[in-house]
Amino acid sequence: MSLLKGTRVTWMGHATVLIQTAKGTNILIDPFIAHNPKYPKSFNLPEKIHYILLTHGHGDHISDAAPVAAKHGSTVVAIYELAAYMAGKGVSETIGMNLGGTVQLNDCAATMVEAKHSAGAQDEQGTHYVGVATGFVLTIDDGPVLYHAGDTSLFSDMKLIADLYHPEVAMLPIGGHFTMGPSEAALAARLLAASMILPLHFGTFPPLKGTPDQLAALLDKNVYVARLEPGESL
Repeated sequence: MSLLKGTRVTWMGHATVLIQTAKGTNILIDPFIAHNPKYPKSFNLPEKIHYILLTHGHGDHISDAAPVAAKHGSTVVAIYELAAYMAGKGVSETIGMNLGGTVQLNDCAATMVEAKHSAGAQDEQGTHYVGVATGFVLTIDDGPVLYHAGDTSLFSDMKLIADLYHPEVAMLPIGGHFTMGPSEAALAARLLAASMILPLHFGTFPPLKGTPDQLAALLDKNVYVARLEPGESL
């Protein structure tokens, strides 16, 4: 797809997305694999995952970060407190950052932006403060600008994300119950002015009832809504 300029975007169910740039950088966002009923079990991750980006601390977004990082030699990138928490879980390489900051990840500039959602991490010792929920804007050298919203409700400052970063592809939760549903995601898409929407966080569990078709029905025909099966790519 010409809009992606050689970048490959693979949805692996729920909010898990693999980004592969034309220059060979592999970035995995919110790895939820072992207990994700929608994860394509026959899918083989690349041998090297250079970076794992975590939007917030909920288990359906971080549960496989430590094992994937260990197996694939990854650096975990997250808000400062969550990065420290993951280091405590055995991740050897982390980059802690914060809202509004940008880090260079090979040929990709990753900017951490706001999201509206809860964010605690839970383990056998209870619930832990691990910073706030975030999204990421990925500006790829000679490639597209991608926005992964993480888990979020609709918020009007998505317009600022559009004004500052001009994302061409927006990855938005649409399932409802815990995040935006289709009607809110449709307004988010209009605020962001993206040409392509990749729906996330739907259909994994019974409460997540929103669908890509419901979203597409609320958008202008010139906005492309990607209807991928887990394991398929743009």
